[in-house]
Amino acid sequence: MTAVPEPGGEQLGRAGAQAYAAGWARAARRLGFVPLSAAESERLLFLHTVRLAQALLAETFSAQPAEDVGRALVEAHLIEPRFLDWSVTALGERFTAEVLPGRADLPGTAARVAALQGGFAAGFARALRDRTFTQQERIARSAWQARDTVEQALRDSEARFRAVFRGAAIGIGLAGIDGQIVDVNASFADMLGYSIEELRQINVASLAHAEDAPGMWELYQELIEGQHESARVEKRYHRKDGSVVWTDLAVSLIRHDDGRPRFTVAMIEDITERYELQQRLRFQALHDPLTGLPNRTLFFETLGQLLGEAGPDHRIGVCFLDLDGFKAVNDSLGHDLGDRLLVVIARRLAECVAGHGHLVARMGGDEFVILVDGGDGLDDAVGVAEMALAAVSAPVHVGDQQLAVSASIGIVDCLCAETSASELMKAADTTLYWAKAEGRGRWAVYDPERSARDIARSALAAGLPAALDRGEFVVRYQPIVSLRDSSMVAVEALVRWQHPKLGLVGPDHFIGLAEETGLIVRLGEWVLRQACRDAEAWHREFPEAKLVVSVNLAARQVNAPGIVETVASALGHTGLPAGLLQLELTESAVMGTAGEPLRALHRLADLGVRLAIDDFGTGYSNLAYLRRLPIHCLKLAGPFVEGIRADDAGTLADHRDERIVDALVRLAHALELRVTAEAVETRVQAERLRALHCDTGQGCWFGSPAPAGVITARLRGDAAPGSTEGTAE
Repeated sequence: MTAVPEPGGEQLGRAGAQAYAAGWARAARRLGFVPLSAAESERLLFLHTVRLAQALLAETFSAQPAEDVGRALVEAHLIEPRFLDWSVTALGERFTAEVLPGRADLPGTAARVAALQGGFAAGFARALRDRTFTQQERIARSAWQARDTVEQALRDSEARFRAVFRGAAIGIGLAGIDGQIVDVNASFADMLGYSIEELRQINVASLAHAEDAPGMWELYQELIEGQHESARVEKRYHRKDGSVVWTDLAVSLIRHDDGRPRFTVAMIEDITERYELQQRLRFQALHDPLTGLPNRTLFFETLGQLLGEAGPDHRIGVCFLDLDGFKAVNDSLGHDLGDRLLVVIARRLAECVAGHGHLVARMGGDEFVILVDGGDGLDDAVGVAEMALAAVSAPVHVGDQQLAVSASIGIVDCLCAETSASELMKAADTTLYWAKAEGRGRWAVYDPERSARDIARSALAAGLPAALDRGEFVVRYQPIVSLRDSSMVAVEALVRWQHPKLGLVGPDHFIGLAEETGLIVRLGEWVLRQACRDAEAWHREFPEAKLVVSVNLAARQVNAPGIVETVASALGHTGLPAGLLQLELTESAVMGTAGEPLRALHRLADLGVRLAIDDFGTGYSNLAYLRRLPIHCLKLAGPFVEGIRADDAGTLADHRDERIVDALVRLAHALELRVTAEAVETRVQAERLRALHCDTGQGCWFGSPAPAGVITARLRGDAAPGSTEGTAE
């Protein structure tokens, strides 16, 4: 800093001024906010210190520089009141001692310092006042501008609202919390067919529709009480002309500043066309397009609703109906006529129960179902089924065709609490199958015990393939004895199922299932091979016995293309002579044999295999045809042999059966065939058959079916003839 001239030739020291300025800056930072850095504040206050010193030392004194310094500090934002107090005090107590040492005692110095203090304070105060006035003016100007902006925005908002309110395509209405309509727009008025003035005189409650959704007005009441902010529903309104309009209604609550409900604003959109389209689509989705009846979806929807709402004692019934032979109508007369027939049947079913309120639905194809709701019991469901059968059975005229139609019906009736929709229909479907199996044109009632048996039978059928793969089947052998000398000349191979849970299962329980599923071919081949292996072992050990093994062939096996190769393969692999194998065929299968199956029988006979007809006498034998077959033996059916059983007094049960057996034996011998009598259970039967010259006998009297080991023991002479099925090998 450049030295400043002083009276007496002395100059102002830079070091003292800098020290004073540094102390002044520290005080500023300590006493309040300083918007400058430490270096900047010291530099600024150093300049002001020099100005104050120059003013104090000036020949012509003026306090104006001190006033300028005070103003400058305010402009620098050093406006803390405690900083002003410190600055004025320091100017009086420290300034001359630190900045102008030794000059404090000069005449007039104290007066000048006091004047500088006053000027400094005055400049600081005036600058602070001007600053405050400026800020207040700026705030006031901003407030007025904000108010003008808000007012303009409100005017613009109201203008926009009015434009939207009047020109909106949807209806808008304003109502008080008492329901009195305050205002509506033109769309609202046009939608309901009123004028705006007419609606302003109406209360919202008067617009209620008699079939409004339950709880809708309770929801509106909760809205105007302030419990909800908004609500949205689909609602019908009556127009002024009495017609109905469907709307999408949205209602919102407007509150006072203190939160109290004030108005409700409703916006409604005409959705009549959309609603009608939805109804048409729903009808199409829930009704059969051909007959117009409710479809499967609507039926299950209705059934589920009934089951869900029914009380514990409420009954429900189902009549599941299927037309008999409808496929033949389609195949012979065409699908168009079949469709017309279904339309007639559907109309008849709907009409026959129309007065009872029962639902009739088409489940698909030619299947219909009648839902009997709330009946008094099974008799009601049976009555409905009989009405349906009567309606269906009347002749149907379609075009120039007159058709006789019948149907089968499965009936299920039970308490709602005891079933479900799926269980009910499963039972109905099962019962319908029973009605079909019993002859068609009738109804059948669901029987839980019969159903359980069917389920068990189905379980057995499902387990057959795996059981064969796991080796669960076993072969038992029943002796066939010569009635002339009581020697065992053959055995019949009988298959059993060693079930892991049910134990030893007889053929009556699974052979029919194997035939139905086609597994009988694989199973029969396995039995054939096993029987040939066992027979070869007997022949190797007891060649003089010449024991024949007799194996049953099912009709499917006889008709199988490779039956001859299968038999030849079994003989070849086991080494059993063909003459020791006898194949048994049922009478019905043999008598219907023609073409390739007949040639197969002759090829089997050419192998040297013996052929026998099993259960002879129960079918419809054509004796002339029998002569053409390469048959070696007839096995008389058990019922004929049963007829020659003696009673307790030793009298034969029926001489007619004995005469029939005699005739059959004579016939067989005339055809050069051997005769085996089945089901021989008593000594009397054996003696009578021997007297009738029957060749061999088979039955419990001669031995029950037993494992191969028992037959081996018998050939050795170690086992009694009466060994039973349960004997271990």
